[in-house]
Amino acid sequence: MDDIVAEFIRRTILKIPVTEIMKILRIWNFLPESLLKTINLRQCKEGVSQEVVELCEKAHANMKEAAILDLIYHQTCQTRKIWIVYKMTKSPGEEVDLFDMEEFKDSFKKVLQRALKNVHISFRDSENNAVWIRIAWGTPYMKPNQYKTTYVVYHSQTPFVFISHCRVKKYIPELGQALMTASRYHKIQQMELRSIYLNSLKAIVFKQYNQDFQICCLTPLQERSFETVDPRIKHENIKEKERIQRVTQETFGDCVQPRIEFAQYKLETKFKINSNNSILAEREEPFRCLVKFSSPHLLEALKSLAPAGIADAPLSPLLTCIPHKAMNYFTIRDK
Repeated sequence: MDDIVAEFIRRTILKIPVTEIMKILRIWNFLPESLLKTINLRQCKEGVSQEVVELCEKAHANMKEAAILDLIYHQTCQTRKIWIVYKMTKSPGEEVDLFDMEEFKDSFKKVLQRALKNVHISFRDSENNAVWIRIAWGTPYMKPNQYKTTYVVYHSQTPFVFISHCRVKKYIPELGQALMTASRYHKIQQMELRSIYLNSLKAIVFKQYNQDFQICCLTPLQERSFETVDPRIKHENIKEKERIQRVTQETFGDCVQPRIEFAQYKLETKFKINSNNSILAEREEPFRCLVKFSSPHLLEALKSLAPAGIADAPLSPLLTCIPHKAMNYFTIRDK
């Protein structure tokens, strides 16, 4: 094992949380269990990484195996990167082609390697007929840089692709072409939807978060919410609270919302006034402002605003349409 592979494995182990190291090494399945049991996890992480490197040296690990370890790390710790959703489309009237994942992998690799000479590609299958792709980019004169990587998640027979931030943006057209050719689509476009929570992005675009949602008959609020409260306490505005709860349920449903941590709104508007003496009225460029809502769990936070009395019900459609429109980046212009 050369020094480049050893250093890459060492850095990969240092990125992994201590509680996840053994789990990821077992999933990797490169080192036997008998050797994994010899690793002392009670020492500092640097010491753990050195022990893993020494074991990998004895097992003659190469960059192919090291890349799979890195891929498993990102599969396990998915919130370490921002994921952007892309959607592919076919020509009008064209039907979806059926193909297996091995065919997809072979085609993707051939197209990308034909376009770019120095590129290192790794695949790893995941649940729900999905494949994870790791791409290390090089230059025409240099080998692939294993620290300049892009991660792609594609679910077979769907038009959606999830891509981490591409460290080398100039290669995005080649990546898009490889994806379209391998999946037999004709166009790929970035959606205005991104998050660190990959599973929530999948739930939104695949419409999984509210599949079982049905509006049910609500029981009276006082019976549902106040059964254990002191009977001497009187509650005001019972009907209004019931209305708020009903509207909130109709808007968001009973299920837990997909986890999105922000929504961004760009406003572009022009100054409107009849006075010819106004300097602002002569301005051709629109006024622009940016509003960003952020929360560890934005949709659940929005869902709780009206019941908590912080906002009126129903909320603005600009806030509640995020999962339905599959967007959390909006641009609002004058009509």
